Amino acid sequence: MLRTFGDGTIFGEVAGEGPVDVVLLHGWARRGRDFDAVQSVLARAGRSSVALDLPGFGSSPPPSVAGGARYYATLVAPVLGELGRPVLVVGHSFGGRIATVIAAEHPELVTSVILTGSPLLRERVTVRSPRPYRTIRWLHRRGWLSDERLEAARHKYGSTDYRAASGIIRDVLVATVAEGYEDELARIEVPVAFLWGELDTVVPVGVAERANALLRTPDADGRRLRVLPGIGHLVPIEAPAALCELIDEVLG
Repeated sequence: MLRTFGDGTIFGEVAGEGPVDVVLLHGWARRGRDFDAVQSVLARAGRSSVALDLPGFGSSPPPSVAGGARYYATLVAPVLGELGRPVLVVGHSFGGRIATVIAAEHPELVTSVILTGSPLLRERVTVRSPRPYRTIRWLHRRGWLSDERLEAARHKYGSTDYRAASGIIRDVLVATVAEGYEDELARIEVPVAFLWGELDTVVPVGVAERANALLRTPDADGRRLRVLPGIGHLVPIEAPAALCELIDEVLG
């Protein structure tokens, strides 16, 4: 059942009966339907969930401000407040960035967090932009090339996500990739679990390992990070059963 939240600005698919136990946040350029299989399993187990379409994706209109995941957290946190009780937040990729910020800033809204395939750390750039793009950017900074020429170069030489985005969503992407969440990870006090695909080349397992090390809460049994053999980046689609198993374990 599709429902609106946040004064009609955010849509979410609700599954199951009773108060919501789990909020599911999708990745960049995806939508809440990525969690269809997860929601079906949870509903059969008697757990209610809502998979949000984040602003600018799926059924939800774009935001009015071109902010990164920290700004998106200010949009999603009130949705959690509407649910009437703290919930488990599952964040995949971009959604994991948002979940991390909410857990740090609004622990009263969150019982625990599951993160999967989430680029949580500010990465040092080791690959230089193509020489033609660097030249165009240099000329633009000196006022010798127009904004239109620079934008055309960005479209030609930018990442796949950048080329696929447009308008304010492209600006959201630029703001997001500049963010790192080391500070938020160090401030999280609610339980956190990591579920990662062994073959994730978008956000390798090493990112999860370093993010896990930044958490202040002890990893008592050494199982806070779980790696799924043979699974890539899209854990909610590739391994919904494993994600549901972890959700069930976290909820108890």
